Amino acid sequence: MKPIPIFVIAATIAVSVSGAMIFSAGGADDESSPIFGVKIPPGYRDWRLISVAHEEGNLNDLRAILGNDVAIAASREGKLPFPDGTIIARLAWSYDLLEESSKAFGRPQSFVAGPPKNGVQFMVKDSRKYASTGGWGFAHFNDGKPADEAVHNTCFSCHQVAKARDFVFNRYAP
Repeated sequence: MKPIPIFVIAATIAVSVSGAMIFSAGGADDESSPIFGVKIPPGYRDWRLISVAHEEGNLNDLRAILGNDVAIAASREGKLPFPDGTIIARLAWSYDLLEESSKAFGRPQSFVAGPPKNGVQFMVKDSRKYASTGGWGFAHFNDGKPADEAVHNTCFSCHQVAKARDFVFNRYAP
């Protein structure tokens, strides 16, 4: 029997590990947004913070805006339009009064993130693929499942008011 060179074994292991990583990141039932085909990006919860926001009115939530490395670099530099490859995530939670704070101060004082609310949303910049929507693909997921087409039909029309900022509402919070 001939000995197997170490580089053949290493290559076999590398291919096996990378194949497993791709499968686990994508998932067998990974679904995408019905119009734009955007999927939940693996590891997005570990992205860095771009900004926070409190949405009032009917939504009344507390939001964290996260970005991949391309989004963070562009946001920090104030680069508009955002470059292709930018991905921005919006997470939202209920906007809840912190009862302990009210007791300590004798009035409503502090508010915190409560349970997740209003799904998770993504904007993906690909100026060719999404040319008809300002270069952005949109996605909205509720409990890991894409929202229906009617929800996705409202994304770009809402973001058009922010055309001067490349259709992005948030601002980088240094």
